[in-house]
Formats: sequence, structure tokens, C-alpha cells
Amino acid sequence: MIFWHEEPRRKARIEIIPMIDVMMFLMVFFVLISLHVIPAAGIKTELPSSSHTEDLDIVHHAVITISKSEIIQLDGKNCTLGTLPQEIKAVLGNFRKVDVVVNGDKGADMQKLVDVMDAVKNSGITAISIASGKK
Repeated sequence: MIFWHEEPRRKARIEIIPMIDVMMFLMVFFVLISLHVIPAAGIKTELPSSSHTEDLDIVHHAVITISKSEIIQLDGKNCTLGTLPQEIKAVLGNFRKVDVVVNGDKGADMQKLVDVMDAVKNSGITAISIASGKK
């Protein structure tokens, strides 16, 4: 029974618009963070292009990056030419089939590439691939 001096009870409502605003903010935040985290794994390089590229079928590999400023990285960690053979052996362990991928910048010095390849061969690895993009 309803009395005239009482107000009718209000039903509870879920406000969806503020919830949509919060979800959009979270989505934008995570997208912006993920865009900035991925390139931070190593040196940013521009690969040379080739008309004959192949996909490698590698189980165990190491990636050596050479930048324009002659910085050398092995799997994202800075190293020098003198320590490169020991670090490759330490990273790869006792795997029998191992490939090394050289990820060189388009403007990197050719002599630095040859020096890195010599250091890789000094570590006992003979399979070396050079990363390139398609033309």
C-alpha cells in the first residue's frame, strides 16, 4: 500500500557510461605502453633489402646486431669483438645445430660485419645468416 507522504523507492541502476570511459582509458594506456616496450629490447636498425630472402628454420640461434654507430649486441646485450666468441659459446651452450643471425643496419660499416663474422667463426660456429628485408 502506498501512502501519500512517502516517496516511492528508487531502483538501483548501473551507470555504464563511466565504465566505458574507464575501459577506453585502460585500453589506450596499454596500447601506448606496448608500443614503447617492444622496440626497447635492442638497437633500432634498418635492415638492408634483398630480392632473394628466405625464412630460416632455426631451432637454436643467437642474434648479433650491428648498428650504424658500431655498437655490437648479442641477443640485446652490449658486447665487444674481443668477448663475442666467449659470449656466443655461453649463450648457445652445447647445442649441436646452431645458427647465428647477423642483424646489421643498412648504414653499418662493412669491415665491422667482417670482423663480427670472424669472431663468430672463432667461436666454432660456421652457419652464419645475414638478416635482410624484402625489396
